[in-house]
Amino acid sequence: MIPVVLVTGASRGLGRGIAIEAAAAGCSVAINYASNAAAAHETVELCTAAATRPEQRFVPMKGDIGNPDDRAGLLAHTLDTFGRLDALVNNAGMAPRVRADVTEMTEASFEELIRINLQGPFFLTQAVANHWLAKGYAPALEGGFKVLFITSISADTASINRGEYCISKAGLAMASQLWAVRLAADDVQVLELRPGIMATDMTAGVKGKYDALLAEGLVPQRRWGTPEDVGKAVRAVLSGAFPFTTGDVIHLDGGFHIRRL
Repeated sequence: MIPVVLVTGASRGLGRGIAIEAAAAGCSVAINYASNAAAAHETVELCTAAATRPEQRFVPMKGDIGNPDDRAGLLAHTLDTFGRLDALVNNAGMAPRVRADVTEMTEASFEELIRINLQGPFFLTQAVANHWLAKGYAPALEGGFKVLFITSISADTASINRGEYCISKAGLAMASQLWAVRLAADDVQVLELRPGIMATDMTAGVKGKYDALLAEGLVPQRRWGTPEDVGKAVRAVLSGAFPFTTGDVIHLDGGFHIRRL
């Protein structure tokens, strides 16, 4: 049985790294994207190259996670295409379109980030959880079905020029705990993966700033994180490497979260 993983926001960045490692772990992948079909097809090609079994399939699926109809359609498309779902990786998200001090943050920006970064993954998880609770099949992954929330160090690190992003990620961290408690007795493992300063399109505009901070030791390992770093952590969870763990935070930040003097 080939496990099926749905990765949101998988056309590029962290989501692409996650999809590739899921392919390398022997899974089929539903590759969600919001608008960039060409990038999603590139992810398909990279997953195909990483696959370990000829039966694996990689299918791009368009949908805005912040739109209720798109979320319902995404789950239905996944189930229609693969006939099952074994893991959901809530990765899709966005940064503010304009970085602004909290004294100048707009309600429109706040609402957009809450809708896409928090409301979307929460209610997609709800839909997937209800499907599993009514399921007619056993999980194909060791340790049961999986829900992974990709959050950020911004869940507990204040950045006053993108407060709406921090609030959305803090909310997602609590969503992970809520779903972990609710689903633990139903053969569903829920974990939060919390990346640090990652080399993606989202951080390209502030590369110079963070290059300097990394050189000064802001991150003990003194380097950028990569999509592969996150993908490998997801692969470990999918493989059943944490059988007696749920609701926990896995830090992927090079030691950033360690309190230091």
